[in-house]
Amino acid sequence: MKKRKLLIFLFISVVIIEGVYLYFSFLQKKETGARAFEEQDVTLIPLSGPLTKKRAEVSGLAWFGDNLIFLPQYPDFVKDSGDGFLFYLPKDEILAYLDGTSRAELEPRPIPLTAVGLAHLVHGYQGLESIGFSGTRVFLTIEAGKKNNMQGYLISGVIAPDLSGITLDTTKLALISPQANYENRSDESILVFDDKVVTFYEANGKGIVAEPVAHVFDFDLNPLGTIPMPNLEYRLTDTALSSEDEFWGINYFPPSNDELIPTSDPISSMYGIGKSHTQYPQVERLVKFIFSEDGITLADSAPIPFVLTEDARNWEGLAILDDRGFLLVTDDHPDTLFGFVPLP
Repeated sequence: MKKRKLLIFLFISVVIIEGVYLYFSFLQKKETGARAFEEQDVTLIPLSGPLTKKRAEVSGLAWFGDNLIFLPQYPDFVKDSGDGFLFYLPKDEILAYLDGTSRAELEPRPIPLTAVGLAHLVHGYQGLESIGFSGTRVFLTIEAGKKNNMQGYLISGVIAPDLSGITLDTTKLALISPQANYENRSDESILVFDDKVVTFYEANGKGIVAEPVAHVFDFDLNPLGTIPMPNLEYRLTDTALSSEDEFWGINYFPPSNDELIPTSDPISSMYGIGKSHTQYPQVERLVKFIFSEDGITLADSAPIPFVLTEDARNWEGLAILDDRGFLLVTDDHPDTLFGFVPLP
């Protein structure tokens, strides 16, 4: 009898201990999840010079060594500039501002662009959308077309090591067929690896593209096929590698884009929405992706949502700043804004 009572007592004790463990584990996970989803302020870094003009329409960011390259959608936005300019900022100037050792406005320096006849070679040319580097090789995507008849292109060139110029090879373009028939939509972001280039369509919502893919090219712009990627509601406007098998993307939704409104957003359903998103309808966040043998998947982690403002900010350029966080830039809406978002 005593043995039976002892066994019952031990059984009840184990159940109670297990219950307490599970309860506190749940609280810990809940607290960790809440911290992971905390909205992040965008620290604006003041700029001066030509890029501050709305017509600069910056559409991409990328590192070339320790210099951050800014890509205007139309590099010839400055009058009488020939084929136009890209611009750069040294990393140490950006860090000096963020560390508080300098509060002066940062003025991106021009890099002359040579792209002979590019705007005339591409029918319906709508400018440059993204940029990436491998050594002195540079790769850019181009958007072209009218209304629902859109096309994307990949072009390459070289950059002078001293940043004295960029020359594009306009004799060879690789076609990137759009994955849906929507106005003003093409492959708007790019990743460059040791031996290949990967481009991403900007609208991958479930109601727009049933089975989205990323396009892969070699450095000679020869197509190497596609790799599957997940549906992502809203826009994917730029991407940046954080490791060999991970990258981040800007996930943006302007309230004016009715065709991008989903029936549901799995990310919001899983992680909830930030406090400011209850006040404003736009979506401004970073999402993490994973490369694997099966293709590209969304990481099993919360997005990084931004603290929203009354004006939707069309973030179009993304670069990772060491292990500190992210650098972002808008196009012309509401203005040219250059910002920093820390890692949570």
